[in-house]
Amino acid sequence: MTTKATQQKATEQFEGLFVEPARAYGSLALEYTEKLVGAQLDAARRYSDLSLAQARTWIAVRDADGFKQAFEGQQKAAQDLGDHVKADVEKLSTLNQDYLQKGQKLVEESLKAVGSK
Repeated sequence: MTTKATQQKATEQFEGLFVEPARAYGSLALEYTEKLVGAQLDAARRYSDLSLAQARTWIAVRDADGFKQAFEGQQKAAQDLGDHVKADVEKLSTLNQDYLQKGQKLVEESLKAVGSK
């Protein structure tokens, strides 16, 4: 083999063993981060909307009946908040599991590639 061919072969092996897996993992990490930030922003928006709605309800209280309605609304809002938190935890758990599974698959593929070289 010539020097140029040897260098080309070494470059291909380096890219196959290091660059491509790093690129794939970087892409996976970026995708995960994008989904995670999106989920966090959605949750923050929902929680803020719920809090502001409750604040408006309490500001509108003018009498005992209004207080009773606001208090009942507060209980429903707490239930809604609990439901949202539960759904968000499940969503994040699924997102994390998916990320870990894809990451594990990338590691396995990289190890197979190393073994075949």
